[in-house]
Amino acid sequence: MVTFSLADKDYSIDIMHVKEIAKAGRFTFVPNTLPFVLGVYNLRGEIIPILDLRIFFNIEVPPREENKLENMLILQVEDQKFGVVVDKIDKVIGVQKSTIQPPHPLFGDINIKYIDGVVESNNRLYVLLDITRIFSSKESAEAVAPGANYEKPQKIMKQPQSVADVPKNQAAAVVQGGMVKSPSDIARGISGGAAEEEDSSVDIKFISESLLTYKNFTVSSVNSTWVKHRYLEWSKETKKTQLQNSDDADDFLKTFWSPFTNNWWSSEYADAVAKVLPDNAAKQIVVWNPGCGKGTETYSLACILKKRYPDAKIRIYAQDIDLLNVSNAGLMSVPANLASDWYAPYLTKKANGEYTFNQEIKDSIMFEYHDCKHTNALPTVDIIFARDILSLLDEKSQESVVSDFIEKMKGNAIAVIGENEDMPDSFSFGENAVGTLVAYTKD
Repeated sequence: MVTFSLADKDYSIDIMHVKEIAKAGRFTFVPNTLPFVLGVYNLRGEIIPILDLRIFFNIEVPPREENKLENMLILQVEDQKFGVVVDKIDKVIGVQKSTIQPPHPLFGDINIKYIDGVVESNNRLYVLLDITRIFSSKESAEAVAPGANYEKPQKIMKQPQSVADVPKNQAAAVVQGGMVKSPSDIARGISGGAAEEEDSSVDIKFISESLLTYKNFTVSSVNSTWVKHRYLEWSKETKKTQLQNSDDADDFLKTFWSPFTNNWWSSEYADAVAKVLPDNAAKQIVVWNPGCGKGTETYSLACILKKRYPDAKIRIYAQDIDLLNVSNAGLMSVPANLASDWYAPYLTKKANGEYTFNQEIKDSIMFEYHDCKHTNALPTVDIIFARDILSLLDEKSQESVVSDFIEKMKGNAIAVIGENEDMPDSFSFGENAVGTLVAYTKD
């Protein structure tokens, strides 16, 4: 292993990937790249990208001195070379593979996904980085990762022969997405990647894995468009390139959830929902509301349905996998301020002065403990209201649940999903958009 330090902590790389050790500075700046790309460097006539591992791993970097030489490892993965800047390069040590211990989140400041193991040598503990996992395009191509099959291929152009040959307007594609692209992709970006396709070509593999690990959020065709756009926005806001922990995942997803999730609806949002509901003269309106949570969404929907279909009997099947939520939902008291809001016609005041929903609204809702991934013995329905639920299912379950949607929807029924979700690519639905809300119909 070649050992080196980042922020006074010891790291190492398999020597088979290290072509040479060098000192260099005055890299040619490449505009519109993420912060960890320092630029490109002419290594004996070969143009290679230079990346700062400290910035890539969100490790604090001291202010750079102009013209100061940087410590670099020249690495090769597959058929591409690139340089990585580190604090200090130490030495080469030999270790037995059997002494390499599995990685643990407590070792190092970096995401465990990038760690191949931990090894002790001469009373020093080294974190062994998995360079192949970080940079190899072969692994990326073979891995069946959520969102990977939605990336548009890039046009490959001839590699420039000198720094002067690198067009400034092509430099934005050096790095894309939630990870540094493979060396071959980096080279393509320098030599002719299309910056205008930045959003569509973002590689969200590692972001997808982190969202699944921290928040059970599955990236697929249901939400990959939003995730790619959000990554570009989030990385600029935070100057980060990966999700380090659950808090990062919460911050990343904070703009994903549909309006008023787990909160009482505003009158404007209530009106928007009412507008997306179809005309229906049936005597009974049957609604399926999977993922009802604590019930604020279900009660709000019940009030809108009563207003929209005043002469119909409303029947809402509200389901959730949180037994405590569905058990307490029927006993819910509501804030007093709702009595002066659009909810007022549907509320009643209890003897203790608290407000609750009137009996007609309560009778229209059946709260049930049920996992929508399993067989659901519901009647055919007029409305499915399932905001943000699909993204919390694995891809196989997404397909199964949407198939269940189609099976249970009447001919004129609609389905409403999350405002940042789309129906899976394998299904064909009609769409009726009202503002940001979309009502999906059987095609």
